[in-house]
Amino acid sequence: TCHQRHQFNPAVARHSEQCKACHWGKDHRDWEAYDISIHGVVYQVNKWNPTEFDFSKTLSDADYVGPTCQYCHMRGGHHNVQRLSTVYTSMGMSNADRGAPLWKEKRDTWASVCDDCHSPRFARENLQAMDEACKDAGLQYTETFKVAQNLMLAGMDEPMPKDLAPDWSGQHIWSLKIGAYHDGPE
Repeated sequence: TCHQRHQFNPAVARHSEQCKACHWGKDHRDWEAYDISIHGVVYQVNKWNPTEFDFSKTLSDADYVGPTCQYCHMRGGHHNVQRLSTVYTSMGMSNADRGAPLWKEKRDTWASVCDDCHSPRFARENLQAMDEACKDAGLQYTETFKVAQNLMLAGMDEPMPKDLAPDWSGQHIWSLKIGAYHDGPE
């Protein structure tokens, strides 16, 4: 849990490892994406240095050398976790910017998180680049499924072979999105 069993210490909950207990693994690679991103590397290298990460301070008073999971996702130190909610879905772009006020509100909130350390231009351009990477991956993913479907319709592929492994493809596209929005190298 966020505060560890029998220890309800906010300073403990501010360490990114606290998120790892639930947010890692094949089905949602949040921890892995953060850990190998530049932000995660800065955290791993400096987390034991109290001048770089003073976890006794509230998140709103923190001046970390790099962001923790909590710094970005629990802005202001509250329990209302900030989710991206503006990414493209696997097979389309249902959450893309189509002028919806909610999309703009969420994007502005995320840009303001990035603005704590980066310029507003850097934040907006990088968020847009991440959107485009996810959009492109989603379109390529859709095309791949069309090829497979056409092969089956043409009788060139068995629709449900007995030795077929579980289809983890949906998890792969989700992992890609998580990696993109954590600005990781994957």
